Amino acid sequence: MVKTPSSIKVHITRLEMTAPPKTSLAVPVNIQTAIMRAPDIPLPFYRHLYRQVGARWHWVDRIRLSDEDLATALHDQRNNISVLYVNGAPAGFFEYFRQDEETIELSHFGLMEHALGLGIGKWFLLQALYAIWTLNPQRIVTTTNNLDHPRALQLYQMFGFSPTSTGEGIVRPLSDKELLELAKKG
Repeated sequence: MVKTPSSIKVHITRLEMTAPPKTSLAVPVNIQTAIMRAPDIPLPFYRHLYRQVGARWHWVDRIRLSDEDLATALHDQRNNISVLYVNGAPAGFFEYFRQDEETIELSHFGLMEHALGLGIGKWFLLQALYAIWTLNPQRIVTTTNNLDHPRALQLYQMFGFSPTSTGEGIVRPLSDKELLELAKKG
């Protein structure tokens, strides 16, 4: 018998930032880093990044998309994905979406488990924000919830985001069947 996971209630915080960060941070020492844009990211690589970064935080939305719907979302000209490499291996990514001329959404940001604890998270978020601000938006928006990293909200606020609203939501974790299908896709 296949067990269906229980839905999880989440508290969602929406945030916005209306000025570039005033902070600068050096990359942690003894770590080789590169951040590369991935304009035509292959779907299996994106799914790998998304699962490696988001599995522990219950990221499921993009996993449930069909290949066609995921390709449409990822390859939209308003969407941008950049991958962080640490010591030659993928270590995280950020993704943003230009909603209109004034607003850009930081839709995904995170590190893979092997990159956690290296002191690189703050630096990487700052690089993501610098990249977005080069497009001269009026504001950057993002969301976080209580299933994300315990310091996510604090980190966003440290760099200049302010909460604009809160709400409740439901996350339905991946079922065993969905995990099996995901494994088959590679």
